[in-house]
Amino acid sequence: MEAKNSQLKNPQGLARNKTPDLKGMTLQGVMAIVAVNLKRIIALRKESTR
Repeated sequence: MEAKNSQLKNPQGLARNKTPDLKGMTLQGVMAIVAVNLKRIIALRKESTR
């Protein structure tokens, strides 16, 4: 769990807010989570094809 939070904060840029409002922060959070999940799905699919 802690590694996933670290991945969201560091490589995905969730540590810095890029918008001044709550809607923008929410969207940024959702997009970061989607990006991390997509990366994980791609990695798992690569493993299963080997």
